[in-house]
Amino acid sequence: MNLLKKRSSLVVMFFVFLFLFATIFPFFWIFVTSFKTSGEIFGEGAFRLIPENPTLKNYISILFEKGILGAIKTSFIVSTITTLYVVIVATLTAFAISRFNFRGKNFFLGLVLAVSMFPQMIIIGPIYNLFLELGLTNSYAIVLPYSTITLPIAIWILVTHFNQIPLALEEAAKMDGATPMQTLIKIIFPLAAPGVFTTAIITFISAWNEFLLTITLNSEKEYHTVPVAISFLRTQFEILWGEVAAATTIVTIPTLIIVLAFQKQIVSGLSSGAVKE
Repeated sequence: MNLLKKRSSLVVMFFVFLFLFATIFPFFWIFVTSFKTSGEIFGEGAFRLIPENPTLKNYISILFEKGILGAIKTSFIVSTITTLYVVIVATLTAFAISRFNFRGKNFFLGLVLAVSMFPQMIIIGPIYNLFLELGLTNSYAIVLPYSTITLPIAIWILVTHFNQIPLALEEAAKMDGATPMQTLIKIIFPLAAPGVFTTAIITFISAWNEFLLTITLNSEKEYHTVPVAISFLRTQFEILWGEVAAATTIVTIPTLIIVLAFQKQIVSGLSSGAVKE
């Protein structure tokens, strides 16, 4: 029996290792490629794990010639603004859904989830026409349509967390003379902090990685975010894969730091409320 358990554990460990390898290797390969010259990327050394003649030329080019730092700044501004307003709107919406009984509440929740399932290609046309009429193209107003991506999942996460907070706490606060807004800010919000924190991180990463809306609504280079800026690392006849790899390595660092630094909070926020007590 012990031998069977040991073999089962080895099989499980093998598949876990295989999964981790398949997940991590593409990132490792991009990192290695960023130090290769064009000749080595496409030549005989294309499959070398360690570059034969490592170079920092790709990093120097994207940092000081291609303006990737400007794109990082734009992405940071857009992602931060999107995170702030989505968390505020999602918190108020989720609190109302969780605490108030009204006709069609379940239908409304289903509608919110359905909105998140719409392909971006369906909504991009109407959004572009609206922005064109309002004169909002090539601006930071891009944060407004970002809500179509981030707001639905934010509402669902926060509704789950608010449902786990006992109503007795709100009733006690009401008896002490607290207004609904004071109850939300001073009582409910701190208790739902893991969910709010998780929602903020997921929203930030989603906004950071968004591509289609930005490339459609912001054609000027000044307002290009990181994914769009990387897509323009090409010439008339070729894609600059070395610079693409270097840029990808650099722009992955912020999200990687966030995930590694707050992984416990993210897991706690996602799993909290999963078991009904």
